[in-house]
Amino acid sequence: MITIKLGDITLEENIDCIVNAANERLVGGGGVDGAIHRAAGPSVMTECRQIGSCPTGSAVITSAGDLKVLHIIHTVGPIWYGGAQGEPQQLKDAYYNSFKKALEYKIKSIAFPAISTGVYGYPKNEATLIALSVGLEFESKFDEIRYTCFSKSDLTNYQLTLHKLRG
Repeated sequence: MITIKLGDITLEENIDCIVNAANERLVGGGGVDGAIHRAAGPSVMTECRQIGSCPTGSAVITSAGDLKVLHIIHTVGPIWYGGAQGEPQQLKDAYYNSFKKALEYKIKSIAFPAISTGVYGYPKNEATLIALSVGLEFESKFDEIRYTCFSKSDLTNYQLTLHKLRG
Protein backbone atom coordinates (compact mmCIF):
# COMPACT_ATOMS: atom_id res chain seq x y z
CA MET A 1 0.00 0.00 0.00
CA ILE A 2 1.30 3.43 -0.93
CA THR A 3 0.33 6.31 1.33
CA ILE A 4 1.11 10.00 0.95
CA LYS A 5 0.96 12.36 3.90
CA LEU A 6 1.95 15.82 5.00
CA GLY A 7 4.40 15.84 7.88
CA ASP A 8 7.88 15.80 9.32
CA ILE A 9 9.71 12.55 8.58
CA THR A 10 11.60 12.79 11.88
CA LEU A 11 8.28 12.37 13.70
CA GLU A 12 7.15 9.25 11.83
CA GLU A 13 5.96 6.36 13.93
CA ASN A 14 4.08 3.11 13.33
CA ILE A 15 6.55 2.41 10.55
CA ASP A 16 9.71 0.27 10.56
CA CYS A 17 12.11 2.56 8.76
CA ILE A 18 12.62 6.05 7.39
CA VAL A 19 14.89 7.02 4.53
CA ASN A 20 17.38 9.83 4.90
CA ALA A 21 18.38 11.96 1.91
CA ALA A 22 22.05 11.83 2.88
CA ASN A 23 25.26 13.18 1.41
CA GLU A 24 28.09 10.93 0.24
CA ARG A 25 30.17 11.48 3.37
CA LEU A 26 27.23 10.57 5.68
CA VAL A 27 28.07 13.52 7.94
CA GLY A 28 24.68 15.13 8.30
CA GLY A 29 24.04 18.45 6.68
CA GLY A 30 21.18 20.73 5.85
CA GLY A 31 17.57 19.97 5.09
CA VAL A 32 16.12 16.57 5.87
CA ASP A 33 19.58 15.06 6.45
CA GLY A 34 20.44 17.49 9.23
CA ALA A 35 16.96 17.22 10.74
CA ILE A 36 17.16 13.42 10.88
CA HIS A 37 20.62 13.46 12.44
CA ARG A 38 19.58 16.03 15.06
CA ALA A 39 16.43 14.08 15.96
CA ALA A 40 18.14 10.67 15.97
CA GLY A 41 20.98 11.73 18.25
CA PRO A 42 24.72 11.02 18.24
CA SER A 43 24.57 7.22 18.02
CA VAL A 44 23.47 7.39 14.38
CA MET A 45 26.35 9.71 13.49
CA THR A 46 28.72 7.25 15.17
CA GLU A 47 27.37 4.45 12.97
CA CYS A 48 27.64 6.66 9.87
CA ARG A 49 31.28 7.45 10.67
CA GLN A 50 31.98 3.70 10.93
CA ILE A 51 30.38 3.13 7.52
CA GLY A 52 32.39 6.02 6.09
CA SER A 53 30.69 6.93 2.83
CA CYS A 54 27.85 6.15 0.45
CA PRO A 55 28.17 6.82 -3.29
CA THR A 56 25.35 8.60 -5.13
CA GLY A 57 22.56 6.15 -5.90
CA SER A 58 23.61 3.72 -3.16
CA ALA A 59 22.05 3.03 0.25
CA VAL A 60 23.28 2.02 3.70
CA ILE A 61 21.39 1.26 6.90
CA THR A 62 21.82 2.21 10.56
CA SER A 63 19.80 2.00 13.72
CA ALA A 64 17.40 4.88 14.32
CA GLY A 65 18.80 6.26 17.55
CA ASP A 66 16.16 8.33 19.36
CA LEU A 67 13.57 8.15 16.54
CA LYS A 68 10.37 6.12 16.89
CA VAL A 69 11.31 3.77 14.04
CA LEU A 70 13.70 0.79 13.98
CA HIS A 71 16.07 1.79 11.18
CA ILE A 72 17.27 4.62 8.98
CA ILE A 73 18.26 3.89 5.41
CA HIS A 74 20.64 6.58 4.19
CA THR A 75 20.66 7.11 0.44
CA VAL A 76 22.37 9.71 -1.69
CA GLY A 77 20.42 11.30 -4.48
CA PRO A 78 22.05 13.29 -7.26
CA ILE A 79 22.75 16.98 -7.42
CA TRP A 80 20.79 18.41 -10.36
CA TYR A 81 23.02 19.67 -13.19
CA GLY A 82 20.30 19.88 -15.84
CA GLY A 83 19.56 16.18 -16.33
CA ALA A 84 22.21 15.25 -18.88
CA GLN A 85 24.73 13.86 -16.38
CA GLY A 86 22.80 10.73 -15.41
CA GLU A 87 20.71 12.35 -12.69
CA PRO A 88 17.44 10.52 -13.52
CA GLN A 89 19.12 7.11 -13.30
CA GLN A 90 20.99 8.10 -10.14
CA LEU A 91 17.75 9.18 -8.47
CA LYS A 92 16.01 5.98 -9.58
CA ASP A 93 18.96 4.02 -8.15
CA ALA A 94 18.68 5.85 -4.81
CA TYR A 95 15.05 4.77 -4.43
CA TYR A 96 15.62 1.29 -5.86
CA ASN A 97 18.62 0.58 -3.62
CA SER A 98 16.74 1.88 -0.58
CA PHE A 99 13.95 -0.60 -1.26
CA LYS A 100 16.46 -3.42 -1.83
CA LYS A 101 18.22 -2.60 1.45
CA ALA A 102 14.86 -2.61 3.25
CA LEU A 103 14.01 -6.03 1.83
CA GLU A 104 17.43 -7.33 2.82
CA TYR A 105 16.64 -6.36 6.43
CA LYS A 106 13.07 -7.72 6.26
CA ILE A 107 11.58 -4.24 6.69
CA LYS A 108 7.86 -4.21 5.92
CA SER A 109 7.06 -0.48 6.12
CA ILE A 110 9.16 2.45 4.96
CA ALA A 111 8.80 6.23 4.72
CA PHE A 112 10.57 8.43 2.17
CA PRO A 113 11.22 12.17 1.95
CA ALA A 114 11.46 13.88 -1.44
CA ILE A 115 15.06 12.90 -2.21
CA SER A 116 17.26 15.48 -3.98
CA THR A 117 14.54 18.15 -4.29
CA GLY A 118 15.91 20.50 -1.64
CA VAL A 119 19.41 21.94 -1.80
CA TYR A 120 20.35 19.40 -4.52
CA GLY A 121 17.89 21.20 -6.80
CA TYR A 122 16.20 18.27 -8.55
CA PRO A 123 12.97 19.45 -10.24
CA LYS A 124 10.09 18.35 -8.03
CA ASN A 125 7.73 17.08 -10.73
CA GLU A 126 10.38 14.84 -12.29
CA ALA A 127 11.62 13.62 -8.90
CA THR A 128 8.09 12.79 -7.77
CA LEU A 129 7.46 10.76 -10.89
CA ILE A 130 10.65 8.73 -10.30
CA ALA A 131 9.91 8.25 -6.58
CA LEU A 132 6.39 6.98 -7.17
CA SER A 133 7.26 4.87 -10.23
CA VAL A 134 9.88 2.95 -8.27
CA GLY A 135 7.52 2.70 -5.30
CA LEU A 136 4.87 1.11 -7.49
CA GLU A 137 7.39 -1.53 -8.59
CA PHE A 138 7.93 -2.51 -4.94
CA GLU A 139 4.39 -1.97 -3.59
CA SER A 140 3.51 -5.66 -3.35
CA LYS A 141 6.62 -6.40 -1.26
CA PHE A 142 5.77 -4.00 1.59
CA ASP A 143 2.87 -3.52 3.98
CA GLU A 144 3.25 0.24 3.54
CA ILE A 145 5.34 2.59 1.45
CA ARG A 146 4.82 6.09 2.80
CA TYR A 147 5.87 9.32 1.11
CA THR A 148 6.13 12.04 3.75
CA CYS A 149 5.75 15.47 2.17
CA PHE A 150 7.04 18.52 4.01
CA SER A 151 4.85 21.04 2.17
CA LYS A 152 1.26 21.15 0.96
CA SER A 153 2.44 21.78 -2.60
CA ASP A 154 4.58 18.62 -2.46
CA LEU A 155 1.63 16.68 -1.04
CA THR A 156 -0.60 17.80 -3.90
CA ASN A 157 2.10 16.99 -6.45
CA TYR A 158 2.54 13.46 -5.04
CA GLN A 159 -1.22 12.84 -4.92
CA LEU A 160 -1.79 14.00 -8.51
CA THR A 161 1.21 12.07 -9.82
CA LEU A 162 0.15 8.86 -8.11
CA HIS A 163 -3.37 9.25 -9.51
CA LYS A 164 -1.94 9.64 -13.04
CA LEU A 165 0.40 6.65 -12.65
CA ARG A 166 -2.41 4.40 -11.43
CA GLY A 167 -4.43 5.51 -14.48
